Formats: sequence, structure tokens, C-alpha cells
Amino acid sequence: MHLFVIPWDVNPEIFHIGSFAIRWYGLLFASSFLFGYIILQKIFKNENLSETVLDRLTVYVAVGVIVGARLGHCFFYEPGYYLSHPGEILKIWHGGLASHGAAIGIITAIWLFVRKEKKDFTWAIDRVAIVVALSGFFIRMGNLMNSEIYGVETTVPWGFVFLRNGENAPKHPTQIYEALAYLFIFGLLLWLYWRKKGEYIQGTLISLACILIFVARFFIEFLKEDQVAFESSMKLNMGQLMSIPFIILGGIWLYYSLKKKKRLVIKR
Repeated sequence: MHLFVIPWDVNPEIFHIGSFAIRWYGLLFASSFLFGYIILQKIFKNENLSETVLDRLTVYVAVGVIVGARLGHCFFYEPGYYLSHPGEILKIWHGGLASHGAAIGIITAIWLFVRKEKKDFTWAIDRVAIVVALSGFFIRMGNLMNSEIYGVETTVPWGFVFLRNGENAPKHPTQIYEALAYLFIFGLLLWLYWRKKGEYIQGTLISLACILIFVARFFIEFLKEDQVAFESSMKLNMGQLMSIPFIILGGIWLYYSLKKKKRLVIKR
């Protein structure tokens, strides 16, 4: 018997005019770019870098996130359907984004950016890693407002009953668990950057981001319901399997970063 539960029946639409609607998820998704830009703007100012470079980097990363997240969902979770209906891949408004795909998209976008701009890859991705963690917070809060990607049934006193989905039993609000984890990681990365005003061991921020974000994702996945039917027969779901390479990559990257101890000395 559940003595206390939290009924959750939030309308995912803020308002709509005809067929056009403003949704909480879209607003929070856009907020991740807005606040990310503001934070990077301060970092670029600290390093005496042009905002023009930041604007170009933002465009690359935005495209990488959207394309990567969409393709990640299509080919990691529902490859059969989307390969049979390739036109559906473009219909991003129907929903379906994957954070692991977004991570791949970001790495690819930054690689293309530094090749064109003649910048250092580690320098660029370290700084983007800070705001990626913050973006994860906004995205998971958007999932909460959509009443999606929640956990299995629970008896904890903070269980959410997602009424809009026809649920009548409390479930783990895993969106909140992840959002708080990512917010903490964002705070840690930002502190590591600012504690010496940007003069730190290069590569440590992206390394820690990969390790901490995907370790958190890996363990929280144990509390989640399966997103697609084929995961029910798997010991580890797709979210966990896709997290492992990023954790390993982060560990290797951290090892070599600390071994080299390369620091960026900012000219003031």
C-alpha cells in the first residue's frame, strides 16, 4: 500500500494556436542552448577570444546535437522501422532523440569545427563539455514535463504517478534523478574551470564529463522501464550498452591528460 505518492498530470503544451504549439520540452531544449551560450560567452571573454568564433562553434554544436540525437534514436532504438521508412527520420517533431547520438554528434561537429578554424580539439571540447552537462539537466526536465522516460514501479515516498500515460502506480521519477546528477556534474566542471580562471590540465573536463555523465546514466538505467520492446530480453539495455564506450573513452582520456599535464596559460 502506498501511503504517499505524487500525482503528475502536467500538460506538455504550454499553449497552442491552431496546429502550432509551444511545448515545455521545446522551451527547455532551447534554454539549454541559451544558457550554454551565455556561459561559454563568459569563458571566451576570460580567454580574450572573439565572440565570432563562439558563434560559429555554437552553430556547429547545435547542428551536431540535433542530427546526432535524431540519428541515434532512429538507428540505436528503432533501426528496422526507420530503415523501412527513411522519410520518417526527418520528422523530428514526432519525437525521438537519443543522448548517446547527441554525444557522437557533438564530437563530430567539434572535430569539423577545429579542422576549419585551426583550433585545438581538446581546447574546444573541454569547454563544450561544461555546458553539455547543463543541457542534460534541461533535457531530462523536458522529459519529465512530457511524462516520458520514467522508471519502474516503486514504493519510495517520492514516487510519481504519471496520470497522463494512464499509470495508476507510482514510478521512479528517473528524469529527476538524471537531471540532478547532470546539474551536479555541470557545477563541478564549471568550478574546476574557474578555480584557476581557466588554467587547468587540458582534457580533464571532457574526460570527467564522459565518465560522470555516463556512469550516472548507466546506474539510473537500472531503475527505468524499457524504452523499446527488444530491451526486455537484454541484461543491459541500450542506454547502458551505449554508455560503456563513453566511460572507457573518458578513463583513457583522463589517464593521458594527467600524464601529459598540458596546461593552457591564458594571456591576459
